[in-house]
Amino acid sequence: MKTTYLGAQFRRLVPHRGVKRATVAVGHSILVSAWHILHDRVPYQVLGPDYFTNRLGKERQTRRLLAQLAALGHEGTVQPRHAVG
Repeated sequence: MKTTYLGAQFRRLVPHRGVKRATVAVGHSILVSAWHILHDRVPYQVLGPDYFTNRLGKERQTRRLLAQLAALGHEGTVQPRHAVG
C-alpha cells in the first residue's frame, strides 16, 4: 500500500537499491516486525507513511535543508507559516 510505512520504505529504497533489493529489504522489515510482535506479545504499531520525513523533528529538518541550500550556494531566511483560522 502507498499509505503505509512499508510503502514509504520501499519508495525510499528503490532509487538506491533497485526494485528487487528494495522488495527483499521490505520483506526483511516485515519478518523482523513479526518476530518482535510474536516474541514480545505486543500489538503492531503503524508508523505511518510520513515516518521518514517527520522522524527528525521540524526544527532539525529545517536546519538540515537550510544547510543543503547553503552548500548549493543559496542563502536566505525562512519564516514559519502562520495558521489561518
